[in-house]
Amino acid sequence: MKLVHVYLNFPGNTEEALRFYETVFGTKISMIMTFGGAGFIPNVPEHAKNKVMHGQLPITDSVHLMACDVVEGFSPPVHAGNNFHVSVVADDKAEADRVFNALSGDGGKVNMPIGNAPWGPYFGMCADRYGVQWMVSLETAA
Repeated sequence: MKLVHVYLNFPGNTEEALRFYETVFGTKISMIMTFGGAGFIPNVPEHAKNKVMHGQLPITDSVHLMACDVVEGFSPPVHAGNNFHVSVVADDKAEADRVFNALSGDGGKVNMPIGNAPWGPYFGMCADRYGVQWMVSLETAA
């Protein structure tokens, strides 16, 4: 397997979430397509036209977050939960701390404080203000 992309579903605030992740990772959204702008979807209801059908944010050259709004009639309801984590391996301790603090702050939650883990690497777990579960680490202890 060469690439792994994480796809996130949001209950109508995908663009807001992607803009937040831009500030965390210092990258720019590379694509946002709305349901109304997707010409291949006929009869889009008015309430769904400005919702995100597909958004993409590169984090590195080979890792991208992809996301969409869950819109009634197009997909099942979204339920934020702990059935997945997005794992980010930072280049250094300063970057790991910055990303962890940004994700867990402002309405987020620390599930495991970032620090040297008993099994070796610098590691922490948190949920951001959107309910997305994150693991932030280094490959070794700091």
